[in-house]
Amino acid sequence: MTYLLLVVGFALLIKGADWFVDGASSIAKILRISPLLIGLTIVAFGTSSPEATVSILAALDGSAEVSLGNVIGSNIFNITLVVGLTALLNPLKVESETIRKEIPFTLLGSAVLLVLISDIALQGFSENLLTRSDGLIFLLIFAVFMYYIFEVARNNRDKIPVEETSEKATWGKNIFWTIIGLAAIIFGGELVVRNSTEIAVSLGMSETLVGLTIVAIGTSLPELVTSIMAAIKKQSEIALGNIVGSNIFNILFVLGTSSLITPLPVNSKIFVDIGLLVVLTVILLVFSRTNFRVGKIEGTFLAIAYVLYLVFIIIRN
Repeated sequence: MTYLLLVVGFALLIKGADWFVDGASSIAKILRISPLLIGLTIVAFGTSSPEATVSILAALDGSAEVSLGNVIGSNIFNITLVVGLTALLNPLKVESETIRKEIPFTLLGSAVLLVLISDIALQGFSENLLTRSDGLIFLLIFAVFMYYIFEVARNNRDKIPVEETSEKATWGKNIFWTIIGLAAIIFGGELVVRNSTEIAVSLGMSETLVGLTIVAIGTSLPELVTSIMAAIKKQSEIALGNIVGSNIFNILFVLGTSSLITPLPVNSKIFVDIGLLVVLTVILLVFSRTNFRVGKIEGTFLAIAYVLYLVFIIIRN
């Protein structure tokens, strides 16, 4: 029954995120927001809502290691397998603005996280902890990022064509599906946290490993599906914007909120994973500077990197 409820939870997360993204994206189009900004904000935050729900509920339930493992595992999954598979389907066009600001912003978030959890090394404390004050720092940086995004959206609004009047008549429908999607995400997230933790205990797995693997992959499926569909439709701006925006949202908002609810203890093993996340973000930045796109060769490299990483963390446990 536990496994069945876990599957139901993931199904609700994925379908809920699908409804949420569709409804919110339609509203964003009516408000005349560019595809790149839709990817960085509405779509990214919508597809990251499973991570947010799972991590926040895990913090509330006292499964703090799941919160941190979920975010780090999801970000590594996004940067390697999601970008890799999407680029294999259709090379990702990278806007120069994305290279200069958004991808470095994900690198900043990962680097700040690495510094804030190094309490033993940097401050001589007895344990590494992501405290409430650390959470406030993340949320302040997130507020700065959102201010930048809104300024870009305001400056670019005049360049976006006005939607047809028939589209404006769907406001009620879009709001309805956005709310239904959010409800499915919240309920599905609770099922995933409770049942994955129970399975982990029965199998002798650590909560960190569960967060890095089962929960991280499950909650990242909306990003994978959304980015692949965007690539198939040759909307590479939404595909890459979704991935970059999701990683920013996961670290700054999800971890910020989770650690604000309750301080998160840090498993010493996760330093390797965060260090790897920093390295992979730098690699993505380098790939993005090659002809302003992520091609099939780069995509293959990133996809293989995730498979090797998955083997490593399973052996490590």
